[in-house]
Amino acid sequence: MLQESQDLIAEADELHAFLHTLADEDWGRPTGFLRWTPWDVVAHLHYFDRVSLVALEGEDAFAVRRDQLLRDIGSGLSNAEIARREFGDLAPAELLQAWRETCRDMATQLGTSDAKRRLPWYGPDMGVRMFTTARLMETWAHGQEIYDLMRVQRKPTDRLLHIATIGVKTFAWTFVNRGLEVPGPPPYVRLVAPSGAIWEWNEPSETECVRGDALDFCHVVTQGRNVADTALDAVGDAANRWMSIAQCFAGGPADPPKAGERTGS
Repeated sequence: MLQESQDLIAEADELHAFLHTLADEDWGRPTGFLRWTPWDVVAHLHYFDRVSLVALEGEDAFAVRRDQLLRDIGSGLSNAEIARREFGDLAPAELLQAWRETCRDMATQLGTSDAKRRLPWYGPDMGVRMFTTARLMETWAHGQEIYDLMRVQRKPTDRLLHIATIGVKTFAWTFVNRGLEVPGPPPYVRLVAPSGAIWEWNEPSETECVRGDALDFCHVVTQGRNVADTALDAVGDAANRWMSIAQCFAGGPADPPKAGERTGS
């Protein structure tokens, strides 16, 4: 099985165990992300994990789900409203169990797929490895919203390598998605992993670089934190512009939280 798939299962299992510690009343409390509740977060993950299973069936099956979602969004429905319409009759425990089963099924199918296969999605097709990494990133990033709500510090793991990688690879996408000119080649990125290992990407440079803790970098590229609320060191115009609007997830342009708005404390 692909390492990305094994790590996705581990990430989902860790979040699943944490969610079991929530009291009944916590499931209806608003998080710092669009005031989504923990129920909304899990329903969102479950919805797109189910859509991912359809993507694994092929382009024709996926096109039906893609077009339906685009129609719903075009009619003014938000992602949260779409998920509530789909799963609104499920109690938190039922939703949690359904999501875990779907996520494991999806991760297993991805992990046993041909690594060269490309899967349809909302935008360009993605290779199986990148597709799996994107689902891991979504699971980790949306899970963070609930950790923040509960004021629980999550212990980082080297599974962050997958998220940091997709963060680096979407440097140009961050600008293209906003209709902006890409400000030159990707900056050098040097991060310290939770294990203490050093992760590096792109050509070494002292004039265009991002250095610091891998956790901080992952928070910024998933827009869980404003770069000003981290200890990241961004040097150079391109690096600073990137870190101010970094977006490693699909969809229209989204802005990070304002400084001090989401700090996890």
